[in-house]
Amino acid sequence: MSTVRHHAPRALRLGRSPIPHQAAERRDASVHCGWGRLIAGHTFDDPAAVAQALLQETPGERDIAFYLDKPHVVVSHAPQQLFVDPSETFRLALNTYAAQRARRQGFTIRRLRSRADVAAINAIYRARRMVPVDPARVWGERGDRATVYVLAEDRQSGEVLGVAMGLDHSEAFGDNNGGSSLWALAVAPQASHPGIGEALTRYLAELFIARGRAFMDLSVLHDNAQAIALYRKLGFQNIPVFAVKRRNAINESLFTEGSDSDGLNPYARIIVDEAQRRGIRVEVIDAEHGYFRLTHGGRGVTCRESLSELTSAVAMSRCADKRVTSRLLARAGLAVPAQATASDREHNEAFLRQHGAVVVKPVDSEQGKGIAVNLTSIDEVETAIEHASHFGGGVLLEQFCEGQDLRIVVINHQVVAAAVRQPATVVGDGQSTIAELIDKQSRRRSAATGGESRIPVDGETRRCLAGQGHALGDVLPFGESLPVRRTANLHTGGTIHDVTDRLHPALRTAAEHASRVLDIPVTGLDFLVPSVEGPDYVVIEANERPGLANHEPQPTAQRFVDLLFPGTAAAAPTAP
Repeated sequence: MSTVRHHAPRALRLGRSPIPHQAAERRDASVHCGWGRLIAGHTFDDPAAVAQALLQETPGERDIAFYLDKPHVVVSHAPQQLFVDPSETFRLALNTYAAQRARRQGFTIRRLRSRADVAAINAIYRARRMVPVDPARVWGERGDRATVYVLAEDRQSGEVLGVAMGLDHSEAFGDNNGGSSLWALAVAPQASHPGIGEALTRYLAELFIARGRAFMDLSVLHDNAQAIALYRKLGFQNIPVFAVKRRNAINESLFTEGSDSDGLNPYARIIVDEAQRRGIRVEVIDAEHGYFRLTHGGRGVTCRESLSELTSAVAMSRCADKRVTSRLLARAGLAVPAQATASDREHNEAFLRQHGAVVVKPVDSEQGKGIAVNLTSIDEVETAIEHASHFGGGVLLEQFCEGQDLRIVVINHQVVAAAVRQPATVVGDGQSTIAELIDKQSRRRSAATGGESRIPVDGETRRCLAGQGHALGDVLPFGESLPVRRTANLHTGGTIHDVTDRLHPALRTAAEHASRVLDIPVTGLDFLVPSVEGPDYVVIEANERPGLANHEPQPTAQRFVDLLFPGTAAAAPTAP
């Protein structure tokens, strides 16, 4: 077989015999899936026509020419603009699919049903660095039988935690082989429930079985070992089907040589990617530690992730020392918790008696290191002080305040993003110990954050479990959720949930005022609030190097590059 259509492609012949259907198979067929077009290569007679279709790709979208057994012939018609996608194709034979008995889970799988669902889909896609869908198109075609969007929804909160798109080939291009396929499966980085990807895949497989389809195909990058293991577990088998894509900024890493920037963490990468989209020159100075230099129009700025030369040493020192931060904000009329420097046991016990519960933290540390929360006995306090002393030049006692952990990112003294951070939580499967659940959750968090988030198994984790009557060796009942950390720092396994649109005006005003008091152009302010929709708060910290990648889909990287190079703002591409 070649891409020239003389007979049914071998890849399609691997399924069972063609099923009868009424509509004739379309020629030169493509279908828009929300994020771009799927071009059905086997319906084209001329490889040049496939290449021409790919060259008509809309900016900001991702087109895929699929079902090609000789993709190099297509690429030869535009070798500077097209490339063979380094993905594997897998097929699930639906006539031998083994359904799984339903188990009680903390989430449900359902179809798309509101405009808010479309926004949630895009939030997940952006968080996973995937192409967002066109909201108007997806919502407008929600009743179409060709494309089916399914979502995983948390039973308690209603939060959308995962999404996948199914394509019915018979409905899409009159396929007489009875095929279907799965595309754009993604799970939210903050999802703690196991099995979301598997549940989405099974839902679509069973939907297409009900429609009488013969098989379900999918395409996955060749090195995505975790996804491939899941698909093999479900019965998918590798088949010789290939895809071709057009070179663009979205898939640049698939066809360009590696560079120093390949080693950047997500917090530096999101800024570098935004700068490169605007034509700003990027020089990576130290990828391991996130240092790079941006140059445009004869002007250069050196950055370490979101910390740039625009932040003065004085402003940085104000944020680094939590005592100074608190004093400056309090003098400016902002609400802060009571603080004291840790001293002898008598002094520490007096502070504890005065406030009932305290937080112990290093004076100068980041990423949640050395912090212990909600300590109510002097022995706990003394142990925590000893631990915190290893992370900086002094230890701070702070009044413990109840509330949601709210991070507000302020750039150029304007709020750009706000998110509630929640402590690391595991969900029981009725078989694994809590230690094993923590390890599994850590691996999921690490994969979702480029290795930036893991749950440490340390004294603070053990204390958190003991306070709830558990130990690491306990088996957690199926479906039961258990917080395993008291702090919600992302580097210790916490998750983040965007609340920018719900932020009370008083919180917005307080955050912008705090950034001016500290005289810092970019900061992440940590608040404790009873509700993000109410005016009450305390400010507990200011971070001079906030992780901008944690707040997608909010335009944190865009506003940061606007601050550094305001003249490039008009050139910045807009999301579809």
